Amino acid sequence: MNCMDFNKIIKQLKSMYNQKNVEGMARYGINPKNNLGISIYKLRSLSKEIGTDHELSLKLWKSGIHDAKLLAVFIEDPLKVTEKQMDFWVNDFDSWDVCDQACTSLFDLTPYAWKKVYEWAKRDEEFVKRGAFSLFAGLAVHDKKAEDMKFEAFFSIIKKESTDERNYVKKAVNWALRNIGKRNYNLNKKAIEIAKEIQKINSKSAKWIANDAIRELTNEKVQKRIKKKTKLFL
Repeated sequence: MNCMDFNKIIKQLKSMYNQKNVEGMARYGINPKNNLGISIYKLRSLSKEIGTDHELSLKLWKSGIHDAKLLAVFIEDPLKVTEKQMDFWVNDFDSWDVCDQACTSLFDLTPYAWKKVYEWAKRDEEFVKRGAFSLFAGLAVHDKKAEDMKFEAFFSIIKKESTDERNYVKKAVNWALRNIGKRNYNLNKKAIEIAKEIQKINSKSAKWIANDAIRELTNEKVQKRIKKKTKLFL
């Protein structure tokens, strides 16, 4: 398939409309607007049939259809993504699932990922700020070459934004903190220390973020996995 198949793909997506799925997704906080209710698994499967296609990805995103945006993420080439495109797409985020898929399946693989994390963390829009922490959570898993200091430098921002009471932001801040703490033994120890500092902040959001992170990062299974992973790199 190529750009000439855009209309064909949109027609195919519309034929897969599932009202029950839209209603089910809405119960989990996924925006029902322009949503066809196509499962992520079906979209992933369709993306494999299409293959990587930058121009088609741009067209699908501009369609404004929720499912087409997700498909755009899955077929996009991270090496062809520009800073301008990332800023354009982040401003279009209107649902946590599109935000998270774009940030952890595409943007974290681009050369601009680290720059955008810091830029978007300063922004106030809920899904832009969530995008910063979602992107950081993705980098903690996928950027294998990044040194610990790059992650440690972000702790101050996690601490600062931990008081944001907005649900989609606080969950992403927590996600970023947990993913840093699962990267290796050194970062696990430091993430727990930061979580304990956050725990003392007089904020419901901060306390929830800290308690949840400490619970997971001190979990016996997580500790065993981290120590095993750390030994492999010694």
